[in-house]
Amino acid sequence: MNVYDSARMADVLAPLGYQPVDAPEGADMVILNTCHIREKASEKVFSELGRLRECKEVHETTVGNRMVIAVAGCVAQAEGEEIMARAPYVDMVFGPQTYHQLPEMVGKAARAAGVRILNTDFPAESKFDHLPEETGAQQGPSAFLSVQEGCDKFCTFCVVPYTRGAEASRPATQILAEAKRLVANGACELTLLGQNVNAYHGEAPSTAGSSGSTWGLARLIRALAEIDGLERIRYTTSHPRDLDDALIAAHGDVAKLMPYLHLPIQSGSDRILNAMNRKHTGADYRRLVDRLRAARPDLALSSDFIVGFPGERDTDFEDTLKLVEDIGYAQAYSFKYSPRPGTPAAGLTDRQIPEDVKSERLQRLHDLLNVQQVAFNKAKIGTVMPVLLDRRGKRAGQLGGRGPWMQAVHAEAPDRLLGKIIPVRIEAALPNSLAGTVVIDERHDDTIKEKVA
Repeated sequence: MNVYDSARMADVLAPLGYQPVDAPEGADMVILNTCHIREKASEKVFSELGRLRECKEVHETTVGNRMVIAVAGCVAQAEGEEIMARAPYVDMVFGPQTYHQLPEMVGKAARAAGVRILNTDFPAESKFDHLPEETGAQQGPSAFLSVQEGCDKFCTFCVVPYTRGAEASRPATQILAEAKRLVANGACELTLLGQNVNAYHGEAPSTAGSSGSTWGLARLIRALAEIDGLERIRYTTSHPRDLDDALIAAHGDVAKLMPYLHLPIQSGSDRILNAMNRKHTGADYRRLVDRLRAARPDLALSSDFIVGFPGERDTDFEDTLKLVEDIGYAQAYSFKYSPRPGTPAAGLTDRQIPEDVKSERLQRLHDLLNVQQVAFNKAKIGTVMPVLLDRRGKRAGQLGGRGPWMQAVHAEAPDRLLGKIIPVRIEAALPNSLAGTVVIDERHDDTIKEKVA
């Protein structure tokens, strides 16, 4: 989401004459776009701001004009007043729902020294209604498309409802128009974004008979799949409570919808899931996975896990390990619980788990997940998979990209194949990537018929 937001900030600032640069040194403006999900996010922001203060002082001494420093995103939303107090050299602080107002904020902040902007409101109007069309300047063959923001779930460990606001979905017509522009600019893969993306319930196109109706994510995906030139569709992040029948069916029916789903569960213990306010059980999650795999047998799953949640017992953690063993993941993200200020779980001071216990549990979970990931990757050896080659590799003559199941894949290939979906025979599996050879087959596009160096 922050990658998408950063690109849209660049679009908003382009008419003012701003364009992205590679480093803060010499820049006229630096925006830190922040995330509050990870541990010690605010400390990292203040550490980076200290370095930027030095850049600002050098810039204003050597160049002569002001460097505007801004903090955006979820840390700005949650701790805006503290940032303003602790870092008086910061010119602007604004939340993730206000970046469409950047021109006005920049105008005020750049007008004179000493003018500082704090904007952490939740505007009544949607920012998407006021953003310019995408420039495509930083877009590659794989692009992000925000369709939904905010969260109404209020998991007890999470700050998102407080920093991103309530769940809100963009109108389908607006999303389809942006998708067509992204494809026209060269994208052949789109990842639909939302804090709870499968809670999408956007206004349906105003065609005959559909006035006042809404589309769910499955209907939106089916419409996107009809766009010429769009070859791949992904979405993230999902909540088990919002995975409905229509979306499960779409995984079986829509060939362009990739066979990979990130479906966080956080814990395998029903007792901990209840304490987290997840409002589903481990059995509910298992049933969803069974139905998904029945609809799309080659579907691979990833997930999120939190270990050491307040009050987690050894038996609760063993339930998590059992669920991981039962489900089998191609990839997963796991973290030690850390309190987020303002969340209900942060107040459970008498139930916090000792750090050494959390570390030991996390290592055991990491080990199990790693075994599953390596096994999943090795199972692809000898297969041919379509790979979207979207970047140059670390070695000369090498290109890299992603297969359908989100693994990084590298192969020897010429630059003319950049941005194309090319069949690659997998020959080696590393813990975090695959290596292979481009398949030369006259059944495929002319671009790969000739010998690949």
